[in-house]
Amino acid sequence: MTATTTRPPLAIRGRKAEQSDRTRGALIDVARALFAERGYAATATEEIVHAAGVTRGALYHHFRDKQDLFEAVYRDLQDQLRDLIVAAYRAEADPWERIRAGLFEWLDHSMDPTVQRIALIDAPSVLGWERWRTIDTEYSLGMLRGALGAAIERGLIDDARPVDVLAHLLLGVISEASHIIARAEDVTAARAEVGAQVDHFFDSLRVRE
Repeated sequence: MTATTTRPPLAIRGRKAEQSDRTRGALIDVARALFAERGYAATATEEIVHAAGVTRGALYHHFRDKQDLFEAVYRDLQDQLRDLIVAAYRAEADPWERIRAGLFEWLDHSMDPTVQRIALIDAPSVLGWERWRTIDTEYSLGMLRGALGAAIERGLIDDARPVDVLAHLLLGVISEASHIIARAEDVTAARAEVGAQVDHFFDSLRVRE
């Protein structure tokens, strides 16, 4: 006789999936707050599970280890930043101002202590430079390619310029600019100084009539 496996009803499976998603979300939210306040190295997994109200087993069900949890926190933060940058980009009608708005939106968020600690200070060392760079590129490079490509189509940037190279170079400029802001003693002054230089660099790409 062939054994049969009884599967739980769809409603039960659905509730379990929802509960699992809530647990994962709670762990990410709590870890984000603790990583932002104390930094990755000073945050213990015991503190995270206690604050989230879950067991260590629940933590390791969703994440391999603390580093894996940190990557999830970093990606969650990047998701939110991307939405804000896209919103700033779309709020402008002029294609040139759209790019500038997106760049400056990111620089503005580089002043945020949570962004500074998680995305700009801890992420490169916790994830390793290659992994951090891969994720950073995944979130940013496509947006820059598209925005610069649109500017080239409008004749705002010389179409002889390779869009992929320009996107990589501009990403490098913005990345370094945000790190300067994050590590500055006076982030407001650094944002103003760095922003002016980024604006100058960006403006140099524009075709002069």
